[in-house]
Amino acid sequence: MEEVTTLDRLAVGRRAAVTALSASGGQRRRLLELGFVPGGEVAAVQESPWGDPVAYAVCGAVIALRRVDAGQIAVRIS
Repeated sequence: MEEVTTLDRLAVGRRAAVTALSASGGQRRRLLELGFVPGGEVAAVQESPWGDPVAYAVCGAVIALRRVDAGQIAVRIS
């Protein structure tokens, strides 16, 4: 069963597909340039000791995002 949520809720070790970005302007452009594109796969790799930021594997790189930024990325967990 597929679940639609936001990237900030993705548990470490889980994979998902990006479905949409709710960010706009420069923030949206930055996320797209980092590889968070609709249809792309992303995985939560590691959480910092304080829970923020979280490291995500995307497009062959590991990117750390604050939860507030990750909350602007809709994903589908399969």
